[in-house]
Amino acid sequence: MPATTNSTSPQQWFQHFATRRTSIVDSIRELVEFESPSDNKAALDRLAAVLAQKFTGLGGRVKIHRQKQAGNHVQADFGPSTNKAGSRILLLGHYDTVYPMGTLAAMPCKVAMGKLYGPGVFDMKAGLAFAMEVIAAYRDYGGLPRPVTLLAVSDEECGSDSSRIITEALAQKCAAVFVLEPALGPGGALKTSRKGVGEYKLRVKGVSAHAGLDPEKGANAIHEIAHQISRIASFAQPDRGLTVSTDIIRGGSRVNVIAAEAEAGIDVRITRLRDAATIEKRMRSLRPADFRCSLELTGGLNRPPLERTAAGAKLFAAARRIAAELGHDLAEAAVGGGSDGNFTSALGIPTLDGLGAVGEGAHSPHESIAIADIPWRCALLAGLIAGI
Repeated sequence: MPATTNSTSPQQWFQHFATRRTSIVDSIRELVEFESPSDNKAALDRLAAVLAQKFTGLGGRVKIHRQKQAGNHVQADFGPSTNKAGSRILLLGHYDTVYPMGTLAAMPCKVAMGKLYGPGVFDMKAGLAFAMEVIAAYRDYGGLPRPVTLLAVSDEECGSDSSRIITEALAQKCAAVFVLEPALGPGGALKTSRKGVGEYKLRVKGVSAHAGLDPEKGANAIHEIAHQISRIASFAQPDRGLTVSTDIIRGGSRVNVIAAEAEAGIDVRITRLRDAATIEKRMRSLRPADFRCSLELTGGLNRPPLERTAAGAKLFAAARRIAAELGHDLAEAAVGGGSDGNFTSALGIPTLDGLGAVGEGAHSPHESIAIADIPWRCALLAGLIAGI
């Protein structure tokens, strides 16, 4: 490695991270073995404290955003303290997972067949480890060429309700946002477009009655919600990337009682922000088919779409050039899932997503990352920090 990082080539970065591959695997394993489900504040805060300690050890100026219900969010600022001409980069990720406490007992973190397995390893503790490794490399070889903020939030998997305001405030001070979420597919494609996400809950109140003696006196909430689900399904426009899916339904009390209550959980995805008003208007237009029933609709859009922009495409072009020097033909992708990058992109901040690990099986028992791909993914991130 040269004495200054300004002249470091992607291949030189690759060689550095290749010698560090085993240590990087160990760092990822350490994070994975701190279980951190989104709904367990005590577990989240334990890992937040570990991250804060690690960020401090890397020379970061650490700020812990303490939360009453969600886990604490951890921010660390590295490099020059000034932000000349908006040169700061935000490295954005989350440390919460979808797995309940105790998952490690049945799904241990392990290396097998060239992969590292474990709950949250792919989505997205490897990405956080990559960011720390890249910052450490810059520290050891001349220092960061620009200010960098690393933000690790605790609630991305459950909607980012408490972290969104922090993410957006930090992003507005930055020239670009690099999201450390996992890559797509075995080639490690980056994400330049993500769908926006909405969640609605529809509650129906009917009238209970004996299902055998006097069913005509009842108003069946399950029948009513079935009618509404059919209507809601018709709102989808797949050709526009607008999908509507009823994914949860509950109702009734006993098989011989006309159901007095029912509820449904509805997932909405949009590709274009302008479709948000359309689906909102249609959802709010629902009316009961049985006048004896009443409807209550709550929820709405909680993540705007990450739409492909010229600024985002420029970031991807820079990443593609760096990847080509590393021997990889990097692709871009549009995906249906959302991330915290949706928020930053909607503010007009150039955002590039999917800069984490190459792997598979997010949110599943076979979640894993490809160990062989670790060096070039770290080299890609390092190159982007200096190269945009």
